[in-house]
Amino acid sequence: MAVQLPALFIERMRGLLGTEFDAFMTAYDAVPHTGIRVNTLKISVEDFMRISPFELRPVPWCPSGFYVPYGSKPGLHPYYHAGLYYIQEPSAMAPVELLGIQPGDRVLDLCAAPGGKSTQIAAKLQGSGVLVTNDIHAERTKALAKNIELYGVRNAVVLNETPERIAEAFPHYFNKILIDAPCSGEGMFRKDEDMARQWETHSVEKCTVMQRDILSMASRLLAPDGVIVYSTCTFAPEENEEMIAEFLKVNDGFRVVSITDRPGFSPGRPEWIPSKKRYPDVEQLAGTGRLWPHRIEGEGHFAAVLHWEREPGQQNTSDQTLCVSERSVREEAGSHGRIKAERHKGGRKQAGDSRRSGRAGEVSTAAEVLASFAAGQLTLQLPGQTVAYGDRIYQAPLDPDRLNGLKVIRPGWFVGTVKNGRFNPSHPLATALHRNDSVRSIVLNGSSPESVRYLKGETLLIEEDRVQLAEGASPKGYALICIDGYASGWGKWQDGMLKNEYPAGWRWTSV
Repeated sequence: MAVQLPALFIERMRGLLGTEFDAFMTAYDAVPHTGIRVNTLKISVEDFMRISPFELRPVPWCPSGFYVPYGSKPGLHPYYHAGLYYIQEPSAMAPVELLGIQPGDRVLDLCAAPGGKSTQIAAKLQGSGVLVTNDIHAERTKALAKNIELYGVRNAVVLNETPERIAEAFPHYFNKILIDAPCSGEGMFRKDEDMARQWETHSVEKCTVMQRDILSMASRLLAPDGVIVYSTCTFAPEENEEMIAEFLKVNDGFRVVSITDRPGFSPGRPEWIPSKKRYPDVEQLAGTGRLWPHRIEGEGHFAAVLHWEREPGQQNTSDQTLCVSERSVREEAGSHGRIKAERHKGGRKQAGDSRRSGRAGEVSTAAEVLASFAAGQLTLQLPGQTVAYGDRIYQAPLDPDRLNGLKVIRPGWFVGTVKNGRFNPSHPLATALHRNDSVRSIVLNGSSPESVRYLKGETLLIEEDRVQLAEGASPKGYALICIDGYASGWGKWQDGMLKNEYPAGWRWTSV
């Protein structure tokens, strides 16, 4: 067997699975499955299937998900750098599908890094509503923010906060909450052998403390008639069915919505809960779901859908607080200066419905230079409120006053910076645009070395007739660079030469 599994884990699974144990163990001899999920913010599933450089097989539980052959290396293609798909383990695509997200929803992804599920949520929102995506680990929010930006998300706020502080700022605000909970990771042993080696130190007991705290805060964040999806990538019933049983016991008005009719899911196992008599109506836990690696093409997952059926104004019987001290959580998460947004109303293209607060003149200048750039460069109305954080300009999807006192990584769509009264468009502004959103664009062939040269930051020679222009625009200036028509970054065109604006930290580094 390629994966060295902990002996205690094997012993427990033998006792739980009985006659299925041999099939379960045999699954560890198979190679992990590779999946990609089409980013429908940029391209439809149908259009991607027409241009896909890979052989695709549908993932049964995710309409935008596909298996690709093992060894395909989807990260080494220009389409990946254009944000057309996210590389994601197939089972990990399931929890967001259970949320039932609709455009206009207010969604919280509470344990979000590195951001795969957040980008999946954003694709379902299709630019409307709001996504607040959070991770408690400061270092991990770097990857989270980058993925939000690469995949063209316009309506997300990125936080680095404890669930408790978010609950203080957003009481009963979100109608959909995803908790992809920190867990012992048993379902990922085949995919990541480090998890198997760290299993005894990253114990089930430690994880249940964190999971209990996170769920208790989620009940304070959820709006009436809202839905929580709780998921783990572990098999331990203490982290799964028993965790949900505890939650239901102390939170009146919640019920489990059965997911056992969903493709790939096997019923939950309430009979595995020790001391079942402690919990009322324990049989409804059979409506939770498990993805087993010996039954599907994917790794091990658990998921539960919790619907709050209370009327507005009713309170939960439990007001639990974090068992982990706030001080220790903050030390683990790291420190960021707390920042207050400065806002301003105005600007052609209506770069926002914003109001002013903060240092006089600074915010006004930011809004004016953004509006001037938008008037000359863009063909769309920028959504949200224009907010200034120092020299960085964002379009915020919600009132920035809600973020006061929180550790904010991104208050919204980062559109550019202002320096010496001049607006410099950001790379995330480009990645969230469509080709016709810019008055000037240049299309590179995804199968040509030219596109890789652009992604490596090289200067390109581009003839004038390749610069596609809106009516009345001149070819000189910022051009939206598109790979096979899909926005990938900026360049500055002048006299047959394209000065590359692709940022150094994003560049293609493979040979």
